[in-house]
Amino acid sequence: MNVENELQSRSNNTCELCSSTKELKVYEVPPSQNIGADAYAYICNTCHTQIEDPEKTDANHWRCLNDSMWSQVPAVQVIAWRMLNRLHQEGWPLDLLDMLFLDEETSKWAQATGEGRDAEEVEKHKDSNGVTLLSGDSVVLIKDLAVKGTSMVAKRGTAVRRISLVMDNPNHIEGKVNGQTIVILTQYVKKSK
Repeated sequence: MNVENELQSRSNNTCELCSSTKELKVYEVPPSQNIGADAYAYICNTCHTQIEDPEKTDANHWRCLNDSMWSQVPAVQVIAWRMLNRLHQEGWPLDLLDMLFLDEETSKWAQATGEGRDAEEVEKHKDSNGVTLLSGDSVVLIKDLAVKGTSMVAKRGTAVRRISLVMDNPNHIEGKVNGQTIVILTQYVKKSK
Protein backbone atom coordinates (compact mmCIF):
# COMPACT_ATOMS: atom_id res chain seq x y z
CA MET A 1 0.00 0.00 0.00
CA ASN A 2 1.46 3.39 -0.94
CA VAL A 3 1.56 6.31 1.52
CA GLU A 4 -1.39 8.18 -0.01
CA ASN A 5 -3.63 5.10 0.15
CA GLU A 6 -2.55 4.47 3.73
CA LEU A 7 -3.32 8.07 4.70
CA GLN A 8 -6.70 8.00 2.96
CA SER A 9 -7.59 4.88 4.90
CA ARG A 10 -6.25 6.25 8.20
CA SER A 11 -8.14 9.56 7.83
CA ASN A 12 -11.35 8.20 6.28
CA ASN A 13 -10.69 10.61 3.38
CA THR A 14 -10.93 13.71 5.58
CA CYS A 15 -8.39 16.35 6.56
CA GLU A 16 -6.63 15.07 9.66
CA LEU A 17 -6.62 18.61 11.05
CA CYS A 18 -9.98 20.24 10.24
CA SER A 19 -12.05 17.27 8.93
CA SER A 20 -12.67 18.90 5.53
CA THR A 21 -13.30 16.50 2.65
CA LYS A 22 -12.27 18.93 -0.14
CA GLU A 23 -8.93 19.22 -1.97
CA LEU A 24 -7.00 16.73 0.17
CA LYS A 25 -3.29 16.08 -0.25
CA VAL A 26 -0.38 14.28 1.34
CA TYR A 27 1.81 16.61 3.41
CA GLU A 28 5.25 15.55 4.63
CA VAL A 29 5.89 17.30 7.92
CA PRO A 30 9.40 18.82 7.81
CA PRO A 31 12.10 18.03 8.58
CA SER A 32 11.86 14.54 7.07
CA GLN A 33 11.72 11.83 9.74
CA ASN A 34 11.84 8.67 7.60
CA ILE A 35 9.23 6.96 9.79
CA GLY A 36 6.85 5.91 7.06
CA ALA A 37 3.24 7.09 7.01
CA ASP A 38 3.56 8.61 10.50
CA ALA A 39 5.76 11.35 8.97
CA TYR A 40 2.86 12.49 6.79
CA ALA A 41 -0.53 14.06 7.35
CA TYR A 42 -3.50 14.01 5.00
CA ILE A 43 -4.66 17.62 4.91
CA CYS A 44 -6.85 19.97 2.92
CA ASN A 45 -5.59 22.79 0.74
CA THR A 46 -6.77 25.42 3.27
CA CYS A 47 -4.70 23.91 6.09
CA HIS A 48 -1.72 23.40 3.77
CA THR A 49 -1.75 27.02 2.59
CA GLN A 50 -1.89 28.35 6.14
CA ILE A 51 0.82 26.01 7.42
CA GLU A 52 3.19 27.02 4.62
CA ASP A 53 2.40 30.78 4.66
CA PRO A 54 2.08 32.26 8.17
CA GLU A 55 0.75 35.51 6.68
CA LYS A 56 -2.37 33.66 5.48
CA THR A 57 -3.11 32.10 8.86
CA ASP A 58 -6.74 32.47 9.97
CA ALA A 59 -6.81 31.86 13.73
CA ASN A 60 -10.47 30.82 13.75
CA HIS A 61 -9.80 28.06 11.23
CA TRP A 62 -7.38 26.47 13.71
CA ARG A 63 -9.96 26.06 16.46
CA CYS A 64 -10.26 22.61 14.87
CA LEU A 65 -7.08 21.71 16.76
CA ASN A 66 -9.21 21.37 19.88
CA ASP A 67 -10.15 17.95 18.45
CA SER A 68 -7.29 17.01 16.12
CA MET A 69 -4.50 17.63 18.67
CA TRP A 70 -5.56 14.37 20.35
CA SER A 71 -4.59 12.34 17.27
CA GLN A 72 -2.22 9.41 17.83
CA VAL A 73 -0.41 10.24 14.56
CA PRO A 74 2.95 11.93 15.26
CA ALA A 75 2.78 14.15 12.14
CA VAL A 76 -0.63 15.50 13.18
CA GLN A 77 0.61 16.09 16.73
CA VAL A 78 3.61 18.03 15.38
CA ILE A 79 1.45 20.25 13.17
CA ALA A 80 -0.96 20.88 16.06
CA TRP A 81 1.89 21.90 18.37
CA ARG A 82 3.43 24.20 15.76
CA MET A 83 0.17 25.90 14.85
CA LEU A 84 -0.84 26.39 18.49
CA ASN A 85 2.55 27.99 19.14
CA ARG A 86 2.21 30.19 16.07
CA LEU A 87 -1.18 31.37 17.32
CA HIS A 88 -0.28 31.67 21.02
CA GLN A 89 -0.98 35.42 21.07
CA GLU A 90 -4.66 34.68 20.44
CA GLY A 91 -4.94 33.41 24.00
CA TRP A 92 -7.05 30.28 23.51
CA PRO A 93 -4.16 28.20 22.03
CA LEU A 94 -2.26 28.47 25.34
CA ASP A 95 -4.89 26.37 27.11
CA LEU A 96 -4.61 23.69 24.41
CA LEU A 97 -0.80 23.76 24.55
CA ASP A 98 -0.97 23.15 28.29
CA MET A 99 -3.00 19.98 27.64
CA LEU A 100 -1.03 18.72 24.62
CA PHE A 101 1.43 15.95 25.46
CA LEU A 102 4.19 14.93 23.05
CA ASP A 103 6.70 12.19 23.74
CA GLU A 104 10.35 13.31 23.73
CA GLU A 105 11.05 12.32 20.11
CA THR A 106 7.87 13.96 18.77
CA SER A 107 8.57 17.08 20.84
CA LYS A 108 12.05 17.42 19.30
CA TRP A 109 10.53 17.01 15.85
CA ALA A 110 7.88 19.66 16.60
CA GLN A 111 10.51 22.12 17.78
CA ALA A 112 12.89 21.41 14.88
CA THR A 113 11.61 24.28 12.71
CA GLY A 114 11.91 26.87 15.46
CA GLU A 115 8.15 27.40 15.70
CA GLY A 116 7.28 28.60 19.17
CA ARG A 117 10.63 30.27 19.84
CA ASP A 118 11.40 33.95 19.67
CA ALA A 119 13.15 34.98 16.46
CA GLU A 120 16.28 35.96 18.42
CA GLU A 121 16.59 32.45 19.89
CA VAL A 122 16.54 30.60 16.58
CA GLU A 123 19.89 30.17 14.86
CA LYS A 124 19.44 31.01 11.21
CA HIS A 125 20.55 28.84 8.33
CA LYS A 126 22.21 31.13 5.79
CA ASP A 127 23.42 30.42 2.27
CA SER A 128 26.81 31.44 0.85
CA ASN A 129 25.53 35.00 0.34
CA GLY A 130 24.13 35.33 3.87
CA VAL A 131 20.50 34.92 2.75
CA THR A 132 18.33 33.15 5.34
CA LEU A 133 17.20 29.68 4.29
CA LEU A 134 13.84 28.27 5.33
CA SER A 135 12.53 24.73 5.27
CA GLY A 136 10.98 24.08 1.86
CA ASP A 137 13.22 26.56 -0.01
CA SER A 138 15.07 25.67 -3.20
CA VAL A 139 18.83 26.10 -3.49
CA VAL A 140 21.53 25.67 -6.14
CA LEU A 141 24.90 24.07 -5.43
CA ILE A 142 27.81 26.44 -6.06
CA LYS A 143 30.49 23.74 -5.93
CA ASP A 144 30.85 20.08 -6.92
CA LEU A 145 30.31 18.05 -3.74
CA ALA A 146 31.44 14.48 -3.13
CA VAL A 147 28.73 12.63 -1.20
CA LYS A 148 30.26 10.73 1.72
CA GLY A 149 29.80 6.99 1.65
CA THR A 150 29.00 6.89 -2.07
CA SER A 151 30.75 7.43 -5.38
CA MET A 152 28.21 10.13 -6.26
CA VAL A 153 29.26 13.72 -6.91
CA ALA A 154 26.59 16.40 -6.66
CA LYS A 155 27.50 18.76 -9.49
CA ARG A 156 27.74 22.53 -9.27
CA GLY A 157 24.54 24.13 -10.57
CA THR A 158 22.33 21.26 -9.36
CA ALA A 159 18.99 22.53 -8.05
CA VAL A 160 17.89 21.08 -4.72
CA ARG A 161 14.20 21.64 -4.03
CA ARG A 162 12.27 21.52 -0.77
CA ILE A 163 15.25 21.52 1.55
CA SER A 164 14.96 20.59 5.22
CA LEU A 165 16.92 22.39 7.91
CA VAL A 166 19.14 20.42 10.28
CA MET A 167 17.99 22.08 13.47
CA ASP A 168 20.91 21.24 15.71
CA ASN A 169 23.41 22.65 13.19
CA PRO A 170 22.72 25.91 11.32
CA ASN A 171 25.53 25.05 8.87
CA HIS A 172 23.74 21.95 7.52
CA ILE A 173 20.64 21.40 5.38
CA GLU A 174 19.18 18.23 3.87
CA GLY A 175 17.94 17.81 0.34
CA LYS A 176 17.45 15.25 -2.39
CA VAL A 177 19.97 14.99 -5.20
CA ASN A 178 19.35 12.29 -7.82
CA GLY A 179 16.68 10.81 -5.55
CA GLN A 180 19.04 10.44 -2.59
CA THR A 181 18.72 12.55 0.57
CA ILE A 182 22.05 14.12 1.48
CA VAL A 183 23.36 16.59 4.04
CA ILE A 184 24.78 19.75 2.45
CA LEU A 185 26.87 22.51 4.02
CA THR A 186 25.07 25.85 3.70
CA GLN A 187 28.28 27.55 2.59
CA TYR A 188 28.07 25.60 -0.69
CA VAL A 189 24.54 26.63 -1.70
CA LYS A 190 22.79 29.71 -3.01
CA LYS A 191 19.09 30.27 -2.46
CA SER A 192 17.17 30.21 -5.74
CA LYS A 193 14.10 32.25 -6.49
